[in-house]
Amino acid sequence: MLQRLSSTTGLPDTVRQPRFDRTKLKPGIVHIGIGAFHRAHQAVFTQHALEADFGPWGIIAVNLRSPDPVEALAAQNGLYSITTRSETGDHSEVIGATVDWICAASDRARVLSALADPAIRVVTITVSEKAYGLDPATGGLDHTHQAVAADLGRPDAPVGVLGFLVEGLALRRAAGLAPYTVLCCDNLPSNGKVVRRLVLEMARLRDPALADWIAEKGRFPCSMVDRIVPAATHTTRHRAEKLLGAQDALAIDTEPFLQWVVEDDFVSGRPAWEAAGAIFTDNVEPYEKMKLRLLNGTHTLLAHLGILENLDYIRDVMAKPDLAAKARIHMEEVVSTLDPVPGIDLPAYIDDLLARFSNPTIDHRNLQIALDTTQKLPQRLLSPAVDMLAMGETAAATAYAVGVWIASVKKRGDCNDPRRSEVLAAAASMDATDPSASFFAIPGLFPPELAGARGWRNRVNAAILSF
Repeated sequence: MLQRLSSTTGLPDTVRQPRFDRTKLKPGIVHIGIGAFHRAHQAVFTQHALEADFGPWGIIAVNLRSPDPVEALAAQNGLYSITTRSETGDHSEVIGATVDWICAASDRARVLSALADPAIRVVTITVSEKAYGLDPATGGLDHTHQAVAADLGRPDAPVGVLGFLVEGLALRRAAGLAPYTVLCCDNLPSNGKVVRRLVLEMARLRDPALADWIAEKGRFPCSMVDRIVPAATHTTRHRAEKLLGAQDALAIDTEPFLQWVVEDDFVSGRPAWEAAGAIFTDNVEPYEKMKLRLLNGTHTLLAHLGILENLDYIRDVMAKPDLAAKARIHMEEVVSTLDPVPGIDLPAYIDDLLARFSNPTIDHRNLQIALDTTQKLPQRLLSPAVDMLAMGETAAATAYAVGVWIASVKKRGDCNDPRRSEVLAAAASMDATDPSASFFAIPGLFPPELAGARGWRNRVNAAILSF
C-alpha cells in the first residue's frame, strides 16, 4: 500500500525535490489562505528563492476557516507536489517551503502568536476578492460584511483577514516591534493600496494612534500574480501518485507559465524572490492592469461562453474556433486601454495567453472561473469599458462580455456569487425589451458612466438576446 507523502526519501529521480536542508529552515513568512494558487505560486517562488539564497524565510501557512488543508499539511510534514502539465509531458516537483500550519478558526491564539513573532517579517495573502469586505460604492469597509462586522465588534478575537492583520499589528506595536510587510496577492487593482486603506480604516475605528503608527511604519506593496491553477480533482491526485510513488492529498496541477511582479517596498527584508524569476519594480500598475484586463477579463468571457455552450473547461471553449476568435477580439479591443508595460510586447502577450488558454492538458473548469463574478466585473470588464468610452470608442467587446455573463446566469438559473440573491432576482425579472435593466439596477455594481451610456447598454442587450 502506498504511503502518504511525508518525506522525500525514496522519491523517483524524475521528481524535483527541495534543494536545501528543511531541518534548518526557520519561519519568516505568514501566508494567509492555503489554497491551490498559493501552493502553486508564492510557495514555489519561495522554495526557489531559498534554493538560490537560503535564509529564515520558511512559511507558516494559515487557513482562516477550513481545517482540511491544515490537517493534510500536518499529515505530510508540510510537503506536497505540483505537476506542471503541457503537451511536452508532466513534470512533478515537491514543495517544502512550509514549516508550520494553522487553522485560524480553531486556533486563533497561535495565529496571533505567529503574527506577533519578531521572526515574521512578511505576511502574504491569497483569500479571494470577496474576503476583504470592500464596499465597491465607497472603496472603504463594508460594515455589513460578516467578517468585517465581527472584527469591528471584537478586535481582540479576529475572524477575517483584515481583523487578523490589524490585531497582529497592534500586538507588535504594543511589544515595541516593527510591523510586518503586508503583501496582497489577490486580483484587486492596486491591491497593496486597497489593503492598506482597509487596514487603516479598521485600525482607526479601533485606535487612531494605532492607525497613525501603521500609516507611518507599515508597508503594503502592490503585486501582480499569474499562473493558471485548476481546482484539484481525483484525477489530479491519481496522476501525482503515479509520478511520486506516494499519495499526496494536496497534489495540484498547473501550467508551465509563472509570473510575479512586486513593488519593492518592504519593512525589514524579504526572500530573494528575484532569484526565482520575480520582477521587482517601483510601479506594478501597468503589469496589473495588463493581467486583469487581458487574462482575467478574457477568462471571465470564456467561462460564461462555456456555460452557455455546455462546455466543462476553458480548453473546450478554445477548441471551438468561433469562440476562440471572440477571445482574441476581446483582447485586441481592450489592449487600447493599457499603458506601455516594461519588458512586455503586448501583441505577443495576447498570443501567449491564447496558447495558455488552449493548453489541452489543463482542466480549468468554467464554473470555477465563473465564481464570484460580481466581485470581478469592475476590474476585469467595467473599468476598461469606462476607459474606452472616455476615449470615444464603442467598448463593444466589454459590452458583449457583460451580456454573455447575464445570458449565462439566465440560462443556468443559478450562480455561485456573494450577491447571488440579487443576481438571481435580476435574472428572474428581465424585461424582454431591455433585458439588462434589472442587472443595471443592482446597487453599486455598474458605475454611472456605464449605467448612463445608452449605446453601450444597447450592445449589452444585443449580446443577451443573441443567445
